[in-house]
Amino acid sequence: MKKATAILAMTALALATSTAFAQKETVIGLITKTDSNPFFVKMKEGAEAAAKKAGAKLMSAAGKQDGDTAGQISAMENMVAAGAKTILITSSGDAIIPTIKKIQAQGVQVIALDSPVEGADALFATNNYKAGELIGQYAKLALKGKKPVIAAMDLFPGHPVGAQRHNGFLAGYGLKTLDAKSNELAMPAEVVCTADSFGDAAKAQTGMENCLQKNGNINVVYAINEPAAAGAYKALKAAGKEKDVVILGVDGMCSNGVGNVEKGVIAATSMQYPLKMAALGVAAGVKYAKDGKRQTGYTDTGVDLVASKPMAGVKSIDTKTARGQCWGD
Repeated sequence: MKKATAILAMTALALATSTAFAQKETVIGLITKTDSNPFFVKMKEGAEAAAKKAGAKLMSAAGKQDGDTAGQISAMENMVAAGAKTILITSSGDAIIPTIKKIQAQGVQVIALDSPVEGADALFATNNYKAGELIGQYAKLALKGKKPVIAAMDLFPGHPVGAQRHNGFLAGYGLKTLDAKSNELAMPAEVVCTADSFGDAAKAQTGMENCLQKNGNINVVYAINEPAAAGAYKALKAAGKEKDVVILGVDGMCSNGVGNVEKGVIAATSMQYPLKMAALGVAAGVKYAKDGKRQTGYTDTGVDLVASKPMAGVKSIDTKTARGQCWGD
């Protein structure tokens, strides 16, 4: 009798503990590269909306600038200390890997958004190589057989997103390149100048000015994102060369992206979907809190080429359609 009573008591305790755990608020952390880039602003908005709908608590933080791994590491540690069981992160670099492994050992799920990072349980992101391929294919058709003289407004050395878009662009153009697994930047002879823009318009403008001093025959500009494309355009316009150069970018912002395609500033851009990345990440965090099963693998969140002048041979959407899907200012 005493044994049966003890078993019942232990069962009741286990049920009470289980119920308390189930009722405990789900805490999810979102850490972006910066809090100023419209892409990450929109990602945060999407995560907040998804968390509110799911009844979860979202904590958010960002690096001071792209590449601020120290800020991201501190944010991860602080969020885990505050009870986060899932961290969603757009990695600024491999320096965060040891911290990812440490918090995973503490039972925390880590999901990479937008930028792959070694050790993350899963990745929700654009196929950045494909994004590059699409604008590369478009650039080749737009140049109508002319020999390409390319300036690349890159991100910064060693980052997988920067490498994938750069190398994908070259692949789409049909030039010598590297595959999607490489973090190195291919440099065929057609690429006559490069600049580390960090995705920043002002840095890209300076980079383009320097490139024009090196080679005044540039007729194609590949840009890591739309702010960098806009910066390059500003330099070209100041030099009176904006009508002679085909500029391509990646992102899908409403003003710098779709708006600049409409104005002819950018010939075409590859649109990605940060809201979808954020929503999928939050959903995975809520699921992990319920069943303890980690999300795994890569989920492609989609990419579309946006162009006001379609080119036969590469699928694109027009700016009217893109206006219904764009994000940011």
